[in-house]
Amino acid sequence: MDNPAGSGTSNRPEHPRQPSQYQAVPANALPLTASEDKQWAFIAHCGGILGFIPSLIVYLVFRDRGPFTAQESKEALNFTVPPTIVAALANLLALVFSTFAPAVGSVFAFLAVAIWVFLTVFSVIAAVQVNRGQPYRYPVNLRLIH
Repeated sequence: MDNPAGSGTSNRPEHPRQPSQYQAVPANALPLTASEDKQWAFIAHCGGILGFIPSLIVYLVFRDRGPFTAQESKEALNFTVPPTIVAALANLLALVFSTFAPAVGSVFAFLAVAIWVFLTVFSVIAAVQVNRGQPYRYPVNLRLIH
């Protein structure tokens, strides 16, 4: 079909468009620098304030990129998994019992808060130690992940 201007040329391009060339991303990411390694280890321990998910993400993403991050994120993950699960169960039980036994629900809610305070205190202690470049070992840790 001719274009509306009547020049006799069609609206189709004369040459088919070539797909743009994309370069592949390298399969192996670059290793972390010493400061990045310390930073991600610090973040893994700080994440304990929110439960085990932040340290799990750091562990899965950065464990092969920095030895200090691998070691410390695994330590943080091992420490935070059991209390996070217990706190989640305590919150669930607090919610269930609050409808028909408020006193029992309050006990479970207090337990969940106590676990969160415990995780927060030890996570901050660990983060400060790791930020100084020193490894940290929690006094009580099940070491589920080897």
